[in-house]
Amino acid sequence: MEQETIQTEKKKKSPLRYFIIGAVVIAAGIFGWTKISYAIAHETTDDAQIETQISPVLPRASGYVKMIDVKDYDSVKAGQLLVEIDDAELQTQLAQMQADYESAQADILNAQAALKNGDIGLSTNRGNISLSSIKIQQAQEDFERNQNLYNDQAITKKQLDDSKFNLEQAKQQSTNNQSELSTAQSRIAILQASLQKAQAGLATKAAAIQQQQLKISYTKIFAPQSGKLGKLNIVAGQYVQAGSPLFQIVNDTTYWVVANFKETQIRKFYPGMPVEIELDAYPDSTLHGSIASLSEATGARFSVLPPDNASGNFVKVTQRVPVKISINNVNDYSNILRAGLSAYVSIKTN
Repeated sequence: MEQETIQTEKKKKSPLRYFIIGAVVIAAGIFGWTKISYAIAHETTDDAQIETQISPVLPRASGYVKMIDVKDYDSVKAGQLLVEIDDAELQTQLAQMQADYESAQADILNAQAALKNGDIGLSTNRGNISLSSIKIQQAQEDFERNQNLYNDQAITKKQLDDSKFNLEQAKQQSTNNQSELSTAQSRIAILQASLQKAQAGLATKAAAIQQQQLKISYTKIFAPQSGKLGKLNIVAGQYVQAGSPLFQIVNDTTYWVVANFKETQIRKFYPGMPVEIELDAYPDSTLHGSIASLSEATGARFSVLPPDNASGNFVKVTQRVPVKISINNVNDYSNILRAGLSAYVSIKTN
């Protein structure tokens, strides 16, 4: 019995457990020191996510969907035909506009022909005026000669009266020709105005045709950028309004990270600082990047209803500042990057 008590006391005094306790304390100290040192030299946040360009596909013309050339989550190239809207009604309107355009061209030809006839008539009127001047001169000379002959009693009074009548007639004809010239000149002005109006009408109809052709081109919807589609919100035969979103295209080649750091963490941040990125979805992969830019406003400033500390009771809340981070060799990680994935970001500041 005494022997067993002695052996038990020896076991209690064995140094093995002290070594184990010491090893645990040292390991805990090393781990704690590592964490503390890392926390002192780094700024971290888990309020971060992957971002990319997402372009909405919007129709610029209203109508019924005629054909859909893509499916949910398809990969597309920039300029690829995605959706086609029925353009039968627009094509009918275009045909009518083209017929109106041809009619306007005929109106211009008529106006040009009328103006040409007016110019010819104007030339004739000017020629008549010149001829009237000659006739007046001839009648004036005949009257003066007959006046002298009458004074010499070489001719009768009737012959003198006839020459005087011829002179008055020539003057009246000249006056009439002047009036006709004025009328012709006024008519020319009217014809020129009619031609200009017809030309303006033709230009208006040409512009309407171009606008209609543009509307018809809008019935074919092409991809604004390369990427992958989201879920389609339309089916064939559905009526869509201009400007209503059909689906979205996610750019699958351009990614970056937006990390929302506390305002107390960004004091030492500057563009170009190296960054380590860990994705929650792929914890075994560590991505590297650098700070691209810091937002000029906190995230709260971009909210629909930003807080107004000047009204009501004030409660101070630590604000967060969005930091844009570019990813190095982003193409090497295109198979794991997805817009909206959560990330853990670490930036060494010391």
